[in-house]
Amino acid sequence: MTPPQGRIALVTGAGRGIGRAIAERLSEQGFRVAITSRSKDELAEVAASCAGPTLELPADITVGAAVEQLFADVEREWGAVEVLVANAGAGYSARVEKTGDADWQRMLDLNLTAPFRCLRRAIPAMRTAGAGRIVVVASVAARVGEPYIAAYTASKHGVLGLVRSAAAELASTGVTVNAVCPGYVDTPMTAATIDGIVAASGRTADQARDALERKQPIGRLITPDEVAAAVWFCIENGAVTGQAINVDGGAVQS
Repeated sequence: MTPPQGRIALVTGAGRGIGRAIAERLSEQGFRVAITSRSKDELAEVAASCAGPTLELPADITVGAAVEQLFADVEREWGAVEVLVANAGAGYSARVEKTGDADWQRMLDLNLTAPFRCLRRAIPAMRTAGAGRIVVVASVAARVGEPYIAAYTASKHGVLGLVRSAAAELASTGVTVNAVCPGYVDTPMTAATIDGIVAASGRTADQARDALERKQPIGRLITPDEVAAAVWFCIENGAVTGQAINVDGGAVQS
């Protein structure tokens, strides 16, 4: 599906990092891009950096009614969402026995339930149109377990299961559903992870960053643009569905 001018995309978590890079990439490719995050100021910056029309929709997508309103706003302004990129997410680090119910639930709400609600809302119009693309930005934590991130890992394993089941349901309809699974990306989220390592271990920020860089066999952090390129691949290629595309510098071979 090489999109003509005027196709409609929605990107969640678009205020910075990976989401911003995806919004900019889609805009460069001729999409009208609806962007959402909690920060109105960040959305304004992203909109200014996009090449084409954008629709800024501040929202907390962990609230079910906010997801419904988000799609309704896009439909009212432009029409049905044809490409959904469910990128919004957050991390949390703690030992299993130190993970409280609230932190566990917070990971599920944002990383699993919010994408589920977005898919549920996007699919009917795509099914009717006989075409559509859904990409969920997951994580290599959807593929393997690592210590100290049980809640995050569980949420990402769950969202990969959602992707695979939705892809199987929709394979004959012209709608594809895929996941992109980055390693450690050079974003504000990884900066927060570095701060957490410093606080917990006493290592310097440079030492903590180096440890994360070495988790990728290529020896560096992934760039947001590299993740956005993988998302674009999933949008462009109608024969790819139900897949988890690793963008991790060779950390997980599959």
